[in-house]
Amino acid sequence: MILYFKNQNQQLGKIKEIPFKLEKDIQRIFEVNLQTIMGFDLVKSEFSIKNKRIDSLAFDRQSAAFVIIEYKRDKNVSVVDQGFTYLSLMLENKADFIIEYNESLSQNLKRDDVDWSQTRVVFVSTGFTENQIQATNFKDIAIELWEVKRFENEIVVITPIKKSPSAESVKPLTQQNQTLKKVSDEIEVVTEENHIEKGNEVVKELYSKYKSSILNLADGIELKPMKWYISFKKNKAFTYLEIFRKSLKITLPLKLGQLDDPKQFAKDVSNIGTRGYGDYQIQVDDDQNLEYIMSLVKQSLLISETK
Repeated sequence: MILYFKNQNQQLGKIKEIPFKLEKDIQRIFEVNLQTIMGFDLVKSEFSIKNKRIDSLAFDRQSAAFVIIEYKRDKNVSVVDQGFTYLSLMLENKADFIIEYNESLSQNLKRDDVDWSQTRVVFVSTGFTENQIQATNFKDIAIELWEVKRFENEIVVITPIKKSPSAESVKPLTQQNQTLKKVSDEIEVVTEENHIEKGNEVVKELYSKYKSSILNLADGIELKPMKWYISFKKNKAFTYLEIFRKSLKITLPLKLGQLDDPKQFAKDVSNIGTRGYGDYQIQVDDDQNLEYIMSLVKQSLLISETK
């Protein structure tokens, strides 16, 4: 349990929670600030398809995938059943989502530009039951839960609910249902373990050292496995790390000229293009220059915080 207080002359007073009266109030906050909160582009509010209504249709440019966002006040709803229904709806009507994206954002997105395997559903609520949390506690289920609470003085606290480190696979539970099996087979939820398995034993140990060093750069840094790399972010992503069999590759999402690198460790990849959307890349196969490389990563962190 997290307790919130305000400090007035060294005296702590409780911060009063101001409940949301309507789901629409939550939806409005998220849609107006979707890029800030989740890093997504809002495609359409109240998107209707096949007699179903999606609260917010979003697009995650980093994973090149659509995201369905639903806002809930009813704690008795099965988020798993509803989540799989929406995932199935999208995968069976891909063209409709492409058309909506292009019409709403005046773009020319093509079917092959979307990584449908990274499609997911996010439920946002002021609270979830223990049953709802446990029902989504699978490492490879494409359903996320986010809690939001509002307090006095216009304070809003948003907390993504993390899956437990020992979470099992959902696939064995979906094999008896053809609809669930089809969705589960097409959707690929990537875990940190999926990436770690790519490296040999030396690289696995090397990754552990670099991971710890990055997380220790500041409080509040989060690790998020993506399809091609592992992203490290604090509000915004500041480092992308790829694991290969015999080495690691670190990409810094900086524009050419932003990095102070007197030893010239970081390679200019501005003309090559990278999955991590950055102009600097560092290949490492040992930890001899760990401290110096962390100084480069720290620069990326500081720059990301000023954007």
